Amino acid sequence: MAVKKSERMLVDEWRGILAVHARTTCELDRELHRYGIGASDFEVLDVLVERRAQDDCAVRVQELAAHVHLSQSALSRLIGRLEKVGLVTRGMCSEDRRGVRVMITDEGRARHAEVRPVQRAVLARMLADRAA
Repeated sequence: MAVKKSERMLVDEWRGILAVHARTTCELDRELHRYGIGASDFEVLDVLVERRAQDDCAVRVQELAAHVHLSQSALSRLIGRLEKVGLVTRGMCSEDRRGVRVMITDEGRARHAEVRPVQRAVLARMLADRAA
């Protein structure tokens, strides 16, 4: 019986994490929609801004996938949309012609700077209960 109770607690905790993630992602998408981007779009811009601050201006798509937790094909479509609206550019890796690197544009940095406070406020609001 103790094992079943422990398993139940583990499953309940997992489902709680999923619920917080789903609610937070929905709220982020709703708030960021008026800026023309979604939660995953912002995550890509955020990673690119952070990497640029580390003097690595371009990021490989595989590395972005690890940070934003999307499949490579989903991420490629997302990058294509961001590129179409001028927020990122992509090009071939000089050290590996099979790889693709993504860079944030000036417009992408401006959009990120505009949206960052909104995204952070949503995170603070939605995750406040989890911190307690």
